[in-house]
Amino acid sequence: MRTALALIAVAACGSPHRDGNGADGGSGSPDAPPVNMCKVQDDSNGVPNCTDVAPANSFDPDIQWMWIGPNGETNSIVTPLVANLTDDNGDGAIDLCDIPDVVVVASTGTGQPEEPGHIYLLNGQTGAQELMIAQTIDGTVTPALGDLDGDGVAEIVTVDTTGKLWAFHHDGTVLFGPAGQWAGDWYSGAIALADLDHDGHVEIIGGNTVFDDHGTVKWSAPSVQANWNASTAADLDGDGYLEVVLGNAAYHYDGTVYYNDTGVQPGYPQVANLDDDPEPEILVTNSNGLTLLKHDGTVVYQDLRPTGSPAGGTTWLRPATIHDFDGDGKFEYAMSSANFYTEYNANGTIKWSAPVSDQSGIAAGTAFDFLGNGHAEAMYADEQYLYVFDSTGTPIFKMPRSSGTLSEYPVVADIDNDGSAEIVVVSNTYITSSPTVQVIRDKQDRWIQARRIWNEHTYHVTNVREDGTIPQFEKPSWQQLNTFRTNAQISGGTACQPPIL
Repeated sequence: MRTALALIAVAACGSPHRDGNGADGGSGSPDAPPVNMCKVQDDSNGVPNCTDVAPANSFDPDIQWMWIGPNGETNSIVTPLVANLTDDNGDGAIDLCDIPDVVVVASTGTGQPEEPGHIYLLNGQTGAQELMIAQTIDGTVTPALGDLDGDGVAEIVTVDTTGKLWAFHHDGTVLFGPAGQWAGDWYSGAIALADLDHDGHVEIIGGNTVFDDHGTVKWSAPSVQANWNASTAADLDGDGYLEVVLGNAAYHYDGTVYYNDTGVQPGYPQVANLDDDPEPEILVTNSNGLTLLKHDGTVVYQDLRPTGSPAGGTTWLRPATIHDFDGDGKFEYAMSSANFYTEYNANGTIKWSAPVSDQSGIAAGTAFDFLGNGHAEAMYADEQYLYVFDSTGTPIFKMPRSSGTLSEYPVVADIDNDGSAEIVVVSNTYITSSPTVQVIRDKQDRWIQARRIWNEHTYHVTNVREDGTIPQFEKPSWQQLNTFRTNAQISGGTACQPPIL
C-alpha cells in the first residue's frame, strides 16, 4: 500500500443517492459548490484538488501482471477500459469497495474490418479472467462503460461485426441487442455515452449516430464521419445541453446542426479551453494535420504539420491528449505523427518531440502526474514499445509491446484499489508477439492515486462518475480539469465509497 501523504476520506460502501427525478443528489446537483475530492471524493464528476506528493525517486516501474487471451484470442487492438463490475468482497453489492475490473476486447486477428472478437473481464489486482461474454462483437471497436438501466452498475456497450448495437450487463447477460444500426463505418470506431438532453436517460454515440438507452436510433447526422472515429459530447454553446461533436461538425442533442465546416477534413475531436476566453475549443486532428476551432466552429488555425511529416493517410489522423503537462497553468496537447510523438503548445508550436515508430495505425496517448510534483508524464505505445516521457520528452520508461496500432492507447487508473495508479497497455501480434494485456505499477506502489475508472475512448473525467454512472448534468470539463484522455488524481487511500456531502 502506498504511504498515505494526505487526508484520507473515511467512508462507507453503498450506492450514490439520486433524487426522485434522477438528478444528482448532494454535491452532484448542478448548483452545489465545488468539493475538494482529495478530502472527500463525492459521487459527482467534480475536480480533485490534490496535495499528495510521492517520495523522491518513486518512479520505479514494474510489471504487476500479464494476461494472454484464451482460445487463440491473444490480440487486442482497442483501448482497455476500467470499472467495478464484480462483487469481489462478497457483500452483495458491486461498488467502489470492490476490486476494479479491466475490460478487454480480444480476437484472433490483427485489426481487419469486421473482425470478430469477444469481451473479457479481468480482475484488476491479479489479472485473473473473471468472464468472457459469449456474444461475438466487432474486435476493432472500443466499447463504452456506463449505467444504462439505473441499477448503479455499469453496462458494456459495443457493436457486432454488422454494426448493430449491443449492451451487456456486468455478468455478460444481454441488456439489448442486436439493436440499432451504426449509420457510418464503425471500423476502429469508439462508443461514447452522455445524457445529452438531461432527461435522466443516457444517449449512446457511435460516430454520427445517436441511440437511446434501449439501442434504438434517435438520429444520424448527415455529415460524413471520419474514417476511424471517436465522437464526443460537450455543451459548446452554453445552453445547458450537450452537443455531439464529430470534429468538423457538431450537432445539438436533437440532431439539428450547430456548425458544419465542409472546408475542414473529418477527424478526431478533442474539447478543451486552449485560449484565454471562457469557451472551449475543438482540436481536430485529421489527415491534413492540426486544426483548432472556436466553440462555434470558427477556424483558429488549420492544417498545421509542425513536425514536417506529410499530409495524407493516417499520419496526422490520430487522437490527441490534452493536459497541463508542465504545471505552468497553460494547457498543451500531445499526439503522434507516425515518426514522432510530440507535445504542442496551444498555438500549435512544438514544445518537444520524441522519435517513435508508428507508421501502421491511429493510436493515441495519455498523461498522468505519477509523483504529484506538477509535471505530468506523457505515455504512448507505438508498434514496438510503451514509452513514458518526462516533461522534456525524454523517455524514462520503455517496455516492449507489439501492435499494428489501431485505436488503442495506454490508460492510467487505480485498477486494484490500492491507492496507487497503474498503467494498462494491450498488444497484438505485429512485429512480434506480446502478452495481450500488461499492467505496470511502481514497485512499492508509491505513485499518486488515480480514479478507479476509464470508461470510454473520449474519457475526460467529468463524463462519468467513479461508480460508472453517467451524470445527468455533466460539468463542462474545460471549467474543471480541462483535460482530455487523461485521468484525475484523487486521495482516499483505501477508502472505497466516500460519503456524499
